[in-house]
Amino acid sequence: MTSSLTFPDSQQQRGGFNRRKMLTGAAALAASAVTMKTASAASVAPLGQTGAPTLSTEPLPLGPLPGSRYPDSHLESAKPKVSFGPSDFPAFAGTMAVERVATGFRWAEGPVYFAAGRYVLFSDIPNNRIMRFSEDDGHLSVYRQPSMNSNGNTIDREGRLITCEHSGRRVTRTELDGSITIIADKYNGKKLNSPNDAIVTSDGAIWFTDPAYGIGGFYEGIKAQPEQEKKNVYRVDPKSGDVKVIVDDFVEPNGLCLSPDEKKLYVCDTGFTDGPDNPSHIRVFDLDVAGGKASNSKVFADMPKPSITDGVRCDTEGRVWCSVGWGDPKEDGVRCYTAGGELLGKVHIPETVANLCFGGQQRNRLYICGSTSLYAVYTSVQGAMKP
Repeated sequence: MTSSLTFPDSQQQRGGFNRRKMLTGAAALAASAVTMKTASAASVAPLGQTGAPTLSTEPLPLGPLPGSRYPDSHLESAKPKVSFGPSDFPAFAGTMAVERVATGFRWAEGPVYFAAGRYVLFSDIPNNRIMRFSEDDGHLSVYRQPSMNSNGNTIDREGRLITCEHSGRRVTRTELDGSITIIADKYNGKKLNSPNDAIVTSDGAIWFTDPAYGIGGFYEGIKAQPEQEKKNVYRVDPKSGDVKVIVDDFVEPNGLCLSPDEKKLYVCDTGFTDGPDNPSHIRVFDLDVAGGKASNSKVFADMPKPSITDGVRCDTEGRVWCSVGWGDPKEDGVRCYTAGGELLGKVHIPETVANLCFGGQQRNRLYICGSTSLYAVYTSVQGAMKP
């Protein structure tokens, strides 16, 4: 006797139904589904290089740089010394020295200071993480990993983190509850290149640069073909969220900042990385915040090639502080200019410097991202603290 769910072989053959074939076909379909699923999973690339710590048998020492004494020889005035400390160079604050406050990174970039928590956030781009340095006790920790190979960071007028992401090819905002909002990832329906640095004007508009460094390989992002015809400076409208091109004639737009009165916009062009005839300088524009426009471009300061500058900040008196690196080691560090473009002096750092920001409770401590380390130096001025 057979059950109603079991068919003798003869019945299977007579009815055209073959259980063995059915089972074999089902197995083949299952195997095919597994293969398709596996192939699909394998086609999704990781969102950037993650978690490859920098190991060293002889870690770089923390504290004042070797050989430091008062006044610190790492501070160089552009003018002859006529008084105690570097003449007319506001990096000199008295009894101070350039300090290495944290180390162990692959490429430190994009520092931003959060006064409410007394900490600095900055990117370690190849390690796909945002780091946090607590100023009160010197504690270093990971703020976010993965960070989508974050680069530039800033803070908006509501105290929220704004981040430029290489592998995400987008600009994001970290809300006060920790959630992440995508501010911009496309223009004219096409992906951005790899947003690099950002600022926020007093009306809440977010301005950012979009060179192609983050899609040039797999080290600081994910290699891809650019979809944007040009490498632009963009503005995101604070009300509509519309993304608009502000300047479209840069070779590689990089760091940017505002003057204290928001009447000037400074933007670095690091196009020299793409060819020897390209610029290595800072441009300055007349800024119309209400109209969302930048005009009357001119070169503010040229860098000594092959060095480039890709980070810039202003102090409350309108002086311009910028990073220097990738060229002559004697030029590695920070330069300070008057608002008129006159070089006042240099802060020498023993590594290529990418970016910087002012911080500290009195806004007079300059934090410097130098390749594998975070440095700090007290100045005699205050940062404008405009994102």
